[in-house]
Amino acid sequence: MQVAPDRVIRVITGLRPFRPAGFSVRAEKLDDKLVVHNFGHGGAGITLSWGTGLLAVREAAGVETRDCAVIGCGVNGLATARLLQQRGFNPVIYAKEMPPSVTSNVAGGLWEPTTLFDRSNITPQFRAQFTEAARLAFQRYQSLAGDYYGVRWLPLYSLAQQAATVEPPDPENPYSDIETLYPESRVLKKHEHPFNVPFARRRYSMLIEPAIYLNALIRDYQLAGGRIVIREFHSARELAGLSENLIFNSTRLGARTLFEDTGLMPIKGQLVFLLPQPELDYMTVGPNGIYMFPRHDGVLLGGSFERGVDNTDIDPAVTQRILQGNAELFGGMRG
Repeated sequence: MQVAPDRVIRVITGLRPFRPAGFSVRAEKLDDKLVVHNFGHGGAGITLSWGTGLLAVREAAGVETRDCAVIGCGVNGLATARLLQQRGFNPVIYAKEMPPSVTSNVAGGLWEPTTLFDRSNITPQFRAQFTEAARLAFQRYQSLAGDYYGVRWLPLYSLAQQAATVEPPDPENPYSDIETLYPESRVLKKHEHPFNVPFARRRYSMLIEPAIYLNALIRDYQLAGGRIVIREFHSARELAGLSENLIFNSTRLGARTLFEDTGLMPIKGQLVFLLPQPELDYMTVGPNGIYMFPRHDGVLLGGSFERGVDNTDIDPAVTQRILQGNAELFGGMRG
C-alpha cells in the first residue's frame, strides 16, 4: 500500500443522511395517495438498500395499483424500483439528479452498517427491522457478486490500539444480531497479521463499487422498461400532484424539507483517492477511524465523520490527517 501526496488523484465530500433513531421505513397517507418512506440510512445506504427496499415494498402489499412513483435515484431509490419491477409494478423514478451526481456515488462501498443510529435511541421494533434488513441485503448482494455489478468478497481487517475495539459487539448492541453474517470472523494474534497495531480482527465482507454498481442498476431498470424523470420537489404538496397514487420516498436529506423530518441530519464525510493498486486484495478499518478500500477507480482512503455539518467544502486539514494516518499504518507493516 503506497501512501503519498503525489499519488492523490481526487478528493471528494458527501453528506450522509443520518437519523439518531435509525432509518425510517413506514407508510402514511397523503390525500388519496399512499407514501412509503425509505430514508435516513446514514452511512449504510448501500449496505442496507436491498433490505430496506424490500421492507418498503411490503408496506404496499395490499395496494391494487401497479403504477407507482419512486422519488430519488440513489442506491435506495434504484434498489426499490428494481424490487417493484420484479413484483409486477410499473415504477417511474422522479429525481433531481442521477448518478454520478447523487450522494450514493460518494460512498466507500464496504458492506457494513455504519453511522446508522445512536444506540440510546434504538427501540426493539427498529432493532428487529434493522436485523431483517441487514440479513436480506447481505443475501441479495451475494447473488450480485461479479464484474457486472462491481461486487466482490475481500478480507476486512479491523485494527485498534484497544482490545475491546476488535472484539465482537456485546449482546445489547444491535450489531451483535448480524455478527454471524461475516464469514471466518476471528481475533488474530500478533504474529498472525503484518500490521503494527496490538489488536486485529479479520473477517470477510463485500466491497461494492458505486460507479460500477449504480450504472448497472440503471441499465437493469431501463431494460425492464423503467423511466427516469428529472424533476425536483419542494414540498409534499407537489408530490400530491403526481398521477401515481403509490409513492416511495427515497429522498435522503431531502426528506427534511418534503416531510419535515426534523430528526434527519447530515454527517459530512471526506474521501481521498490514490492511484489504483490492482495488487491490493484486502480492506482495513482503523485505527482512529481511518479506512482503506482498494477499488478500480482508485485506492479509497477515509475516516471523516463531521456530525451536523451540511457543507461539502473540501478541508485540506482533513485530507492531511487521512493521508498521515494511513501512511503511518501501512508504513509500519512487516514485510
